[in-house]
Amino acid sequence: MEEVKVVYALIKNEYNQILMVDNHEGHWSFPGGRVEASESLVEAIIREVFEETGLIIEPGKILAINEGKYLKRNHHAIFFTFEGHIVGGSEEIKMPKEIFQLAWVDIEQVERRAPYYLEGINKLLQGHAFYYNQGTV
Repeated sequence: MEEVKVVYALIKNEYNQILMVDNHEGHWSFPGGRVEASESLVEAIIREVFEETGLIIEPGKILAINEGKYLKRNHHAIFFTFEGHIVGGSEEIKMPKEIFQLAWVDIEQVERRAPYYLEGINKLLQGHAFYYNQGTV
């Protein structure tokens, strides 16, 4: 089973909305993606957010670490969710074959679209860090 590292950024705006992307895999997530072999986690999250949204971020602290085994892909995935603070760029879909749309959504919508944070998004926003083992999928 191949180990895969994935990074996500939880980016909040001044209206307390969270940026999410509708991706080619048919679900909503925070902007992010797979860490390349030559990258650090921080380098990967900066690159992935820019590729998906056109925004330049400064990563903050890690808010959550999730892991799961995905039998169909033969992956043991470890997901790192960072705080993300916008420092530049302009919002645009740079990879339309991978990202269908961007949306700023309220916390309740995020809870429905991102159920893998078992303690809830509000706890992450309050700075509580969590580890979740999602088991085998």
